[in-house]
Amino acid sequence: MKKRAFIGLSVLLVLSLLLSACGGSKQEQNDAGAAASDPSKPVELSVFAPQQAGIENMDVNKFSKYIEDKLGIKFNWSTVPDAGFSDKKLLLLASGDYPAVIMNAGISKADQIKYGQQGAFIPLNDLIDQYAPNIKKAMEDVSYLKQGMVAPDGKIYALPKLNECLHCTYGQRMWINTSWLEKLGLSMPTTTDEFYNVLKAFKEKDPNGNGKADEIPFTTSSDGVWGGGVDSFLMNAFIYDNTSDYLSIKDGQVIYSPAQPEWKEGLKYLRKLFAEGLMDKAVFTQNNDAVKQLANKPDAAVGTVGYALLSSAFSVDDSNPRHKDYDVVPPLKGPNGVQLTGYSIGAGDGSFVITNKATKEEQVAAIKLADYLWSEEGTVMTSWGFEGEGWKKADSGKLDYNGKPAKYEVVPKAPSANGETTLDNFWWQLGTMQMLNSIRESFAAPSDPLGNGAYEYRLWLAAKKYEPFAKPEVVYPADTFIDPADAMTVAQMQKSLTDYVKSSLAQFVTGNKDIDKDWDSYIAGFKGLQLDQYLAIYQKALKK
Repeated sequence: MKKRAFIGLSVLLVLSLLLSACGGSKQEQNDAGAAASDPSKPVELSVFAPQQAGIENMDVNKFSKYIEDKLGIKFNWSTVPDAGFSDKKLLLLASGDYPAVIMNAGISKADQIKYGQQGAFIPLNDLIDQYAPNIKKAMEDVSYLKQGMVAPDGKIYALPKLNECLHCTYGQRMWINTSWLEKLGLSMPTTTDEFYNVLKAFKEKDPNGNGKADEIPFTTSSDGVWGGGVDSFLMNAFIYDNTSDYLSIKDGQVIYSPAQPEWKEGLKYLRKLFAEGLMDKAVFTQNNDAVKQLANKPDAAVGTVGYALLSSAFSVDDSNPRHKDYDVVPPLKGPNGVQLTGYSIGAGDGSFVITNKATKEEQVAAIKLADYLWSEEGTVMTSWGFEGEGWKKADSGKLDYNGKPAKYEVVPKAPSANGETTLDNFWWQLGTMQMLNSIRESFAAPSDPLGNGAYEYRLWLAAKKYEPFAKPEVVYPADTFIDPADAMTVAQMQKSLTDYVKSSLAQFVTGNKDIDKDWDSYIAGFKGLQLDQYLAIYQKALKK
């Protein structure tokens, strides 16, 4: 009897231990979530991020403390100045000595796959499904988001910083001096021929009224300023030109715009402007500072400037009211009826990654952090700061960008009494967020689009003039994942091809090469640069 009783107790004990173990395993799956939201047991989260010069130190930053209290997190920050962040990130990843989270990571599609398949970045699919309702909903609602997040193997290795803005979508713009148009009795140009005639009038009819032939009808620079370059706006009247990878789509096939006959016709138009002195002779050699000096001469000297942002050439506040004379030229119609606008939309590179250094508890805390930043509250606060400081609820009767009752108003930053720049206490959109056009456009529209603090609204109004001319079907999707095996090859080929196109563009436009006589040898040059292989890689990626 004693022996049977002992065996029975032993069996019960074993069963009890087994059940306890099973229960513990199930509990283990839930403990992390409970701990991450329990303020009494904050989860320490190690984070590598850039330290922006204009914001409060991340250890004492007011928004950091707010998130810690809200989500039950204790940040352990590792930061470097923004200029050195990318190099430091690569060193950390190469050494294997990196933290649980990297924010503002700037991880390309190819590197997301590379580090993900190596195990350095953990897949986020299950974490999003269980703990990130805002991100999960966005993947259903935002049409292009999945393509920019989900790798070809079906896994999500990084979160983008979703940052919609209408004027970013249409960033290849031309700004024109409308006071000169009015003085000369000219209308806003709508075709390449009309634009040519306007530039000719700017050159010959002394619109600044100083009795000197000192007007520059059209200027820009090619030193990397957003939307700059002689072809950025004008070539889209002949063929789609995004000025970066030069890819476009025609009848389902990936093509290279600078190798097409339409590009040749566009070159001839640009050459005509240059040869007749309607284009700044220094467009291929000057930098942005030179454009600014030209644009801000005592006597107005610039008729049109080819930049995405007018602020790249002029101060857009009351310190110099000249900026108020300029408005955008809508996309021009070319001789063959082509009338396109540059179009850029997508999720972008990976900005928020969780590494294999994160425990399960830290993984859950990290994805909850990301999900909060994807909420409207998180996005507004990381972008404008705290209510009453950077923004407020809109007063009754205020209308938003679309003429509907406004939800928010910007609170302008008060100048410091001693003239010193004060540090901001929010995050400047660090890490990740879900900034939708609907949020930006829900702010109260300024009554004067040209007034102080109204610049973003002015850019939005400008973008509305470009929106009708977008043809997404000709644009190669910016968020397409390239096979990691092809990524290095593509990067090298793209640089060689881009350098060749830009160098040839300058030579053709300035007349150092003859467009008709040298065109065939120019096209032949693409063979040595492996253009066919370059296009084949992108075609393969497009079909995945």
